Amino acid sequence: MRKILAGLSIALLGVTVSAAPPAGSAPADRAHAVVIVSGGAATSPFTTPDAGCASGLAAGNTDTAIRRHLVDQGHEVYTSPAMAGRGRVTDQTGFGPFGDCPITLPEIMTVDSTGSIDTAGEHLARFLNYLDTERGVDQIDLVAHSMGGLYSRAAIKVLQSTGAPMRIRSLTTLGTPWQGSFLSDYAGDTIGLDACLGDQFCEQSMEGFRDEVVRRVSGSGREVSRAYLMGPQGWNAAQAGVLDGIPVVLVGGDAFARPGPVDPAVWPNDGIVALRSALAMDVDDAVLPHRRCATVDDAHSIYVASLKAMPETSALTWDPRVFALVDEALATAPEALGTPNRVGC
Repeated sequence: MRKILAGLSIALLGVTVSAAPPAGSAPADRAHAVVIVSGGAATSPFTTPDAGCASGLAAGNTDTAIRRHLVDQGHEVYTSPAMAGRGRVTDQTGFGPFGDCPITLPEIMTVDSTGSIDTAGEHLARFLNYLDTERGVDQIDLVAHSMGGLYSRAAIKVLQSTGAPMRIRSLTTLGTPWQGSFLSDYAGDTIGLDACLGDQFCEQSMEGFRDEVVRRVSGSGREVSRAYLMGPQGWNAAQAGVLDGIPVVLVGGDAFARPGPVDPAVWPNDGIVALRSALAMDVDDAVLPHRRCATVDDAHSIYVASLKAMPETSALTWDPRVFALVDEALATAPEALGTPNRVGC
């Protein structure tokens, strides 16, 4: 479970890249790109359309499969760097290892996937600004997994407030806790173990997450709760207007369910995020003006899938069925705002 200042020059932001882009990796005609944003507690490398990490998983355990698919479809794809803690991305061992990556970007362009949502958004915005100023990307489709959807929204708000030149064309979220995660709700004492209805995996996940939140004291683990995100004074309400003009596709997983009366803040879920949260069922149209939704019987990640002895293709960012949904979201983005709202929601 462990797991924004465009419009200003990079020099003004204090950004220094330690390695120049590989020759031929950023032709002047690359005006549009897909950027994959990973989620909470993730460590993911920066990759370009031409180069991933040479050893292990080319883009880490969240992004590798979906990046490969999108590259194969002819998209210009970048993965945004993330570290489970402060600092630059380093080579990883253990679950989902990677190494020998093409470029290591500075900490201020690297999401701290355990820190606060808004700080993560500031770092992500600097990264998107880097794509604009250094790689000629001025139109972006964001594909975000888990809390990457919240980080993306925070980044969009900063880009808008600083008059950034790039356009965010669409946002697709995969298992994003729009309304929070029941694990964080348990850590915040707003949901009890009884909501698991005796499911051992659910109970163990809740207890493990609480331990991690207590250990870290602050950051994403506490903020990914209904109490922080929802309500008239919540983080979502403060985001009203940010997604105006940006079509959003939400994909949720319901691999895990219980029969009979259940708490919809918990069941069904993907192991970390309830389907109701992933599909933003209670998020107001002022916050999320245009949405389309889809549900697949997937686990949150290949990590969760591995814990339940499920195949990698049953995880949201590794499932070909999800790839098809992302393909559709990208293909229909230019006309999406003219289509019916809340389809599948």
